[in-house]
Amino acid sequence: MLQARLATALLFCSYCTGYLCMCFSIVCTENQTETDSFIRSYLDPAEEYKMGNKRRGLALIFNQECFFWRLGLHDRNGTNADRYNLEKRLKDLNFEVRCYDNYKQEAVLDEIAKAAEEDHSDADCFFLAFLSHGEDNHVYCYDGKISIQEITSMFKGDKCQDLVGKPKIFVIQACRGEKHDDPVTPADAVDSKVEVFVDASAIHTLPAGADFIMCYSVAEGYYSHRETINGSWYIQDLCELLQKHGDTLEFTELLTLVNRKVSMRSVLRARDLHAIGKKQVPCFASMLTKKLYFRPKK
Repeated sequence: MLQARLATALLFCSYCTGYLCMCFSIVCTENQTETDSFIRSYLDPAEEYKMGNKRRGLALIFNQECFFWRLGLHDRNGTNADRYNLEKRLKDLNFEVRCYDNYKQEAVLDEIAKAAEEDHSDADCFFLAFLSHGEDNHVYCYDGKISIQEITSMFKGDKCQDLVGKPKIFVIQACRGEKHDDPVTPADAVDSKVEVFVDASAIHTLPAGADFIMCYSVAEGYYSHRETINGSWYIQDLCELLQKHGDTLEFTELLTLVNRKVSMRSVLRARDLHAIGKKQVPCFASMLTKKLYFRPKK
């Protein structure tokens, strides 16, 4: 059928050469698919998320220091320093920050569901941090664990339309396994001399859909280290770099710097002697489709 139409167009054009290009355009355009159109369109590698809305957006911090005794989980001494530090840095970036300490499972889910149902139409993005122990693809609340998938699914486009096309940032401070990362080169003594502990177990899951970014304190399979006074290595270094570069550096580039800074640390003092000298490297999984900057609000 296409060949017949093309032949007709060429026959017509033999008598009206001035319209040759127009005839080819008609034939090709009518048979062009949406995929063809997308592939041929220009993708600007410097394109940024629009961050000029009235509000930066909502940030939730779930901070778990204590746990119900039946769970058999140790208290996370030092996590309140993380909570305070992260709250301050996010407020500096104009987020509306809400903190929840030692909430039970049902209450955590209720607060997340309420946040997903709020009006985000005048917000740039959304941020959620979970500071706790972890296991498989879950994080622990005071009295039980919640699936990461359950949390992130509340913010997909079919359930939270106000955030479609906007960055959704999730920070998970928890262990992702039971292995220590061994040093392979001499390490600088950049860690403080406070005692270091580890957060429990593993997290593996990722959300489906665009414009999510998952930020993990450690690569899959490894321990995440936390100091009893200053808080976790990851949140310490994330907050320090947010303070220095949060409003100027592209966010994934900042996270790469965090990876480098945390990787320079090593355990100098711990109850577990096997942990002495061990290392940690964070990681992030980005489904962002544009560059992300937290430029100052005017």
